[in-house]
Amino acid sequence: MERLPPLRLLVTFEAVSRLGSMREAAAVLNVSQPAVSQALQMLEDDVGTKLLNRGTRPASLTDAGHLLARAVRGGLGQIAAAIEDIRALSGREDRHVTVSCTLGMATYWLMPRLSDFYARFPDIAVNVQAPPSDLPTLAPGIDIAVRYGTGGWREGVTRLLFHEEICPVGTVKLVDDLLAAGTGLDHAPLIHVRSPNNQHWAGWEDYLLTRGIARQRLGGQSFNNYVQGAQAALDGRGLMLGWRSITARLVSDGALKEWPGGAIDMGTAYYVTAAERLSHGAQAFLDWLTEITGRDGS
Repeated sequence: MERLPPLRLLVTFEAVSRLGSMREAAAVLNVSQPAVSQALQMLEDDVGTKLLNRGTRPASLTDAGHLLARAVRGGLGQIAAAIEDIRALSGREDRHVTVSCTLGMATYWLMPRLSDFYARFPDIAVNVQAPPSDLPTLAPGIDIAVRYGTGGWREGVTRLLFHEEICPVGTVKLVDDLLAAGTGLDHAPLIHVRSPNNQHWAGWEDYLLTRGIARQRLGGQSFNNYVQGAQAALDGRGLMLGWRSITARLVSDGALKEWPGGAIDMGTAYYVTAAERLSHGAQAFLDWLTEITGRDGS
């Protein structure tokens, strides 16, 4: 076998190429950002060419970087699949489940409900992964993917969890002040969540078009993930589009308030896609997920 670079360098490179950020890769790998940068430099020295174009912000992959990223991702995926098979043979697979969903879904919907699952299944560990893409897939090592859209995915087995509505939300003070001043959605300050990885979620352009609201300028603060946008809304910086399943608790707690009459159904819903063959732990989680969404509707 030809000499390979150290595995830690390849793992670091895979994290950077997948997450699109050295800072996020450092957080996931639990190392410092300079350590990530040094590992990438060592890998480039080893392979003899640049893998990242550092002249862009954020840094982008070169042609060689794309080639290596595909190979590394495929190789690590095969390793992950083999380990899952080994765990299944040893019986350890029954005691854990890996779930993939968006960061907003994980933070505001799934994590607050997991205590109920652990109360029923204390011996099953739930590993939650939030990939940068807004459409989690059944990648190697993933048992269940919770995702938002219109359905129709072909891999695994997909079932509807619950329908979704979208409504602008902001702090109570901001919403009340805007209404008192007679300011509508055509002039209210907006918060956007924009990212190349967020292509399946409606933005303010889609919402205003559906509502038939004309607006000359769509300026406002922009963030690349829903959690950052939600924090900006909680800070009173503007109105953001709230998916009720995610913002319902913030609204019921009084942290945010819905724009009166602003809710719309855009024909989308949350679905769960599961691998065709599930371990005992993954099946228990899927059954629990179906039960709680059927019980409370979201």
